[in-house]
Amino acid sequence: MIRRFIALFRATRLTLHIGYGLIMAVAFPWFNLNIRRRILQSWSSGLLAIFNVRIDIDDDNALHSLRRGLIVTNHISWLDVFVLNAVVPMRFVAKSEVRRWPVIGWLCARAQTIFLERGKARSAARINVQMVALLQQGECLAIFPEGTTTDGKQVAHFHSSLLQPAIDAGALVHPVAIRYQDGDGVHSTAAAYIDDLSFGASMWNILSTPELHVRLLAAQPLDAQALDRRALTQAAHERINASLHAAGSSNFHIPLTPVQHTESILLPSTR
Repeated sequence: MIRRFIALFRATRLTLHIGYGLIMAVAFPWFNLNIRRRILQSWSSGLLAIFNVRIDIDDDNALHSLRRGLIVTNHISWLDVFVLNAVVPMRFVAKSEVRRWPVIGWLCARAQTIFLERGKARSAARINVQMVALLQQGECLAIFPEGTTTDGKQVAHFHSSLLQPAIDAGALVHPVAIRYQDGDGVHSTAAAYIDDLSFGASMWNILSTPELHVRLLAAQPLDAQALDRRALTQAAHERINASLHAAGSSNFHIPLTPVQHTESILLPSTR
């Protein structure tokens, strides 16, 4: 009963937080890059506070100072977007179906998410050109090359097409592993958005979880210009997989720096 009450209380806070995001989203595209980054980081951090999701990140993690380049990461949940934005504000590449989601899709578009129509070569070519331009302008972009979500225990096959812009732009590729776990470091599937689980059911699972931790592990960056697309994709996959394996093999809780949560603004999403 207490657990259900807490979940309902969190749901009420979530509704208010999304309402605030809707208001801010109207003006969001007109702000300059630095302000947009602060808005994304602040709103995402506030969202995680409502869910009682704590980001565990090493003091020397490269994400603390990362501000440009292409982030390549494994994909477990729609929550991944906000976890990453709470640490490094960025723009995401998402499937075009997300744009049609009620409320969420509109917020994604206002947050300047890049939408890709899967299976359409013309759309892929257009997105690649856009990504190259943004990377050359110093933006930070993120992709989920698995193309789907998993339970987080393993890294699925990477599709290499979205790594080509990093090569064309001469940008660094930053492999980042995401691992959801409990307070003792044991792997958790509470945030996994997989199989036939609906978005609402997934959100309720997270709202009903007393506390959830997520570890972010950034591997050494890759120089995209030094590798062809296949080799670059394989190297990113191997580094993320190795990071997850190392984290899963640990039988102790490494002292980490929790990200401080603050209440505020906006919302993108992908699955």
